[in-house]
Amino acid sequence: MGKKLCGTNYPLSICFIVVNEFCERFSYYGMKAVLTLYFLSYLKWDKDLSTAIYHAFSGLCYFTPILGAIIADSWLGKFKTIIYLSIVYVIGHVIKSVGAIPTVGNTDVHIALSMVGLILIALGTGGIKPCVAAFGGDQFEEQHIKERQKFFSIFYMSINAGSVLSTLITPILRSEVKCFDSECYALAFGVPAALMVVALAVFIFGSSMYKKTPPQGNVLGEVCKCIGFAIKNRWRSSKPGLQRKHWLDWAEDMYPKRLIQEIKMVLRVLVLYIPLPMFWALFDQQGSRWTLQATRMNMAFGNSFTIKPDQMQMLNALLILVFVPIFDLIIYPLVGLCRIKITPLRKMATGMVFAALAFGAATLVEINVVKTVVEPAPAGQSLLQVYNLAGGDISVNFAGSNLFQQPIKHLQDPLEYETLPLGGSNTKLDVDVTFAGNTSKCTLDFEEQKAYSLIIYKEDTKINCERVEDNIKKNEDGSPNVRFLNTQTEAINITVGETEFYVPSDYGIINKSVDQGSYEAVGCSLGLTECENLNLGLLDFGASYTFILLQESGKIVANKMVDVRENNVHIAWQIPQYALITAGEVMFSITGLEFSYSQAPTNMKSVLQAGWLLTVAFGNVIVLIVAEGAGLEQWIEFLLFGGLLLGVCVIFSIMAHFYTYVDPEQLNKMYSEEPGKEEDDGGEIKKKEIDDMPLKTREKSTRL
Repeated sequence: MGKKLCGTNYPLSICFIVVNEFCERFSYYGMKAVLTLYFLSYLKWDKDLSTAIYHAFSGLCYFTPILGAIIADSWLGKFKTIIYLSIVYVIGHVIKSVGAIPTVGNTDVHIALSMVGLILIALGTGGIKPCVAAFGGDQFEEQHIKERQKFFSIFYMSINAGSVLSTLITPILRSEVKCFDSECYALAFGVPAALMVVALAVFIFGSSMYKKTPPQGNVLGEVCKCIGFAIKNRWRSSKPGLQRKHWLDWAEDMYPKRLIQEIKMVLRVLVLYIPLPMFWALFDQQGSRWTLQATRMNMAFGNSFTIKPDQMQMLNALLILVFVPIFDLIIYPLVGLCRIKITPLRKMATGMVFAALAFGAATLVEINVVKTVVEPAPAGQSLLQVYNLAGGDISVNFAGSNLFQQPIKHLQDPLEYETLPLGGSNTKLDVDVTFAGNTSKCTLDFEEQKAYSLIIYKEDTKINCERVEDNIKKNEDGSPNVRFLNTQTEAINITVGETEFYVPSDYGIINKSVDQGSYEAVGCSLGLTECENLNLGLLDFGASYTFILLQESGKIVANKMVDVRENNVHIAWQIPQYALITAGEVMFSITGLEFSYSQAPTNMKSVLQAGWLLTVAFGNVIVLIVAEGAGLEQWIEFLLFGGLLLGVCVIFSIMAHFYTYVDPEQLNKMYSEEPGKEEDDGGEIKKKEIDDMPLKTREKSTRL
């Protein structure tokens, strides 16, 4: 008998298992929280490819648990499987972190290291997923059921603690710490890697205290063999008139009737699983599409606190801690008082509706978010705005177009870009500029689907034109872009927060991103002379500014132009969609697992767990296909997902209507009276402790 904790019935070994789980979940969720922005800003992938690879990784994390369960139950046992696959896990984290160091190779090397690292991480986290909770349950004696249930509650809390803390901390490490002159993704991935090393070390340290059960055979393998034999036997049978009530009965020649009856019960539940991936297709977009949406929103809460776009994911873990007791203690009892029969399948269907409503809310937010986005020009056209630095009103005329029909005033801030027709992919255009009654001609090159600023300035009595390319794309982290245009004959040095600008003389231009904030006294120097502080005002999230450096009354002043408007939809508007998706998760995920376990024989629960995890995997595959193949506007894509889930909900509700609830205990009683009832003890559930999980614990099993 192993050592007990402080004179209780709790094995001392569970302390190591709980700490291991906390560190592992911190490692996984911390890495995953910044993954989409890493693809977008570090690897320079577009949003669709970033989303597709994110969900390919997420899906792989839910395919590999099947492999982990087979290895543990048929070959190595849970303890060795956790050790070996955790080593793979650590190696994956290290490779992923090295791939985020800019000085290590070129972009191709970074991509290769990142992909290898993610594959190893998926193999590690997925492989140990079905083992750790079950291994913890193995530490208890059979008679200590209450202690085992409390252990799973603590285990569940460690998962949430790891999830909340990691999604709070790693985005800060990414954005607040600077390394290699940019955001520190190497540190944001390195800290989770270190936590995984700690998780492995802690688990190994408790080795001498664990109760280790040997492999006892894999139930999933037996089920697959039985189904395969039934199908093969059915098609090979050539005896006329030979009929069976059910196609699985064709396996009776080799497999016991009890096993066949249990598989029938499992298949009835697995059929209901067919529509379920659509829910997970929506749910798992919190870390991809919703995070990308957050980057285009205003993230400031007052003047002192700013949330990171990838930190919003922690809302789900926080809200679930609040919603579970509210639903169990308030909402479900109140609905019961209204004489509405609450069945598990009805709860799941309602959860789907809530998830669809969450995407409806996301659609409304997206429609307003995109109003501040400058869309690239279509093929054969470019975008153009004009800065008038000539000292008086000017008129600009492009041959063959009706642009800029009104005179442009001196230092007038362009309200928006005009669309300039080119008639080809790369075109030279003549521009007539009229100032003080005199017309000057400029010939400039323009390229399709790009944005430009046309700067008109006077040099002595001559009007000059200069065309500069603009960056209209909002930064992935929401930071504003700042561009300085120096009209002076000497270069100017400017420091905005922690960002330094060297602006060349004679209409030289420099463009960089800075931190959001108010800059009313920015230091600058003109040659060897310090100039008075510049007032840049508020540089807000998502905006792009051009500051024209002029000399007025012997002082250098910065005239502010807004090229791309700031994000004017506050990130708090994402809270309703997170609340709705979390409410949907409570009704769908908790109830789904509870229903599945209540409808399956004891030794088939591991098969249903495998089926449940596969629904999550296939849900991510759906997102991958839509993100890469559909090419829809984001708000239309959100609306599509919500509509598809509502359609799936209708199908699921019809299937649920014809489903008849069963009691697996009746099967146990029926076969307990027959001789040979032990004939398939080898298939007895290896994770019986999952049954003993309290309801609040089961709902997190898809995240273990």
